Amino acid sequence: MQNVTAVAHRGDPYRVRENTLASLRSALHRGADAVEVDVRLTRDGVPVLLHDDTLKRLWGHDRPLRSLSWEEVRGVTGDGVPTLFDALAATDGGRMMIDLPGAPDVHAVRRVVDTVRERGAQGRVLYCAGAPAMLAVRAADPSAEIALTRTTVAPARAGLLEAIRPRWLNYRFGLVDRALADRVHHAGYLLSVWTPDTRRSMRRLLALGVDSITTNRIDVLCALRDAGGRPGRRSP
Repeated sequence: MQNVTAVAHRGDPYRVRENTLASLRSALHRGADAVEVDVRLTRDGVPVLLHDDTLKRLWGHDRPLRSLSWEEVRGVTGDGVPTLFDALAATDGGRMMIDLPGAPDVHAVRRVVDTVRERGAQGRVLYCAGAPAMLAVRAADPSAEIALTRTTVAPARAGLLEAIRPRWLNYRFGLVDRALADRVHHAGYLLSVWTPDTRRSMRRLLALGVDSITTNRIDVLCALRDAGGRPGRRSP
């Protein structure tokens, strides 16, 4: 079995609240090669780490993020929601996969890409989401590394792939079988998957030859990978 990149889904969420600086640091401490984070914009255009469109699930405030300024978010979460700029600083030297949930507009995507550029982090960041968001990323940064998220096994249109120019095709793990893995690799792409959390699923994916696994249980994945005795790590 080849080496696989171990990506920590929203940090280390089984131990530390997801998409927080402490969660990202915990994941890197436990061996993650990269951390995956979700980025949305506040009302005043500050990119912050949050998967949901409201603060209800994680922070107990049923208010849409887009209705709050950055200072208001800081106040109601006790500085718990980090900005993307601060997250990039906290993971300095580590890789980051930036997911753009929902349907971000071109302005939102440009703010995220500009923040990565301001931090000088282009070389250690890749972006993942569906086609509309990734087309916007490609327009904002012609050199960006992209993992195009796919929710069906149907092949992506050739014209779409030419426009986005992804390095990775990123699939929900349950969709991936030998035929799909072979097809992706034969087409010249790297194969990333999300988010298996059981050892059985991880072992199956390792055996299929996937190139990257995003999981909520980063320590389990790293232990399985390292037990295989595969030297080195592929950079996502």
